[in-house]
Amino acid sequence: MPYTSVQKKAEADFPTRWGHFRILGFEGLRADSAPGCPPDPAAAPAVDGLVALVHGDIHAAPPIVRIHSQCLTGDVFGSLRCDCRPQLELALARITEEGSGILLYEQQEGRGIGLMAKLQAYQLQDQGRDTVEANLELGFAADCRGYELPAAVLRLLGVTAVRLMTNNPEKVAALESAGIAVSERISAEVAPLDTFRRYLETKQQKMGHLLNEISPQP
Repeated sequence: MPYTSVQKKAEADFPTRWGHFRILGFEGLRADSAPGCPPDPAAAPAVDGLVALVHGDIHAAPPIVRIHSQCLTGDVFGSLRCDCRPQLELALARITEEGSGILLYEQQEGRGIGLMAKLQAYQLQDQGRDTVEANLELGFAADCRGYELPAAVLRLLGVTAVRLMTNNPEKVAALESAGIAVSERISAEVAPLDTFRRYLETKQQKMGHLLNEISPQP
């Protein structure tokens, strides 16, 4: 999803229960979208938003960076269908423990398919589909997310090398292909609960996520 422009729109002080951050708002003007993903590529160019939480000196050494995809159900409502909220809290705690880092919060609900489609996918999952099968049945790709906007924001922040906190090899590859060096991958794995164990198994088996707590499929 190429962006014709990316701009910082706001910056403010942002104390949290994990520590003190600066909160920055960015907007990227998108020319189109990936095939099989919303919005319709024939639609007018759209603006995507991204929020960055910045803690400490991010230029002295490659900072810890977490690219977190928006999850209303998990991040706000505490859903136990996924590991999103524990991952978010793990990242914020690790950043403040280390003394510096960046959390990039992308508005890519439901792996980029949007909130209503995500809820439709939940309905299909209740009928037995896994997360990948549900997306495909709804006419979407298994994962509609892109990481060009986080890479562009990192460049605007003057960050060219990061220690990336992720279980997803695609995020590592996406940043490196955009010219952001990943000097280290830090695990974002959290303890699996029974309510989202199948969700994690699907990410491991069908999407290649690196998870030590989930046994590989025989």
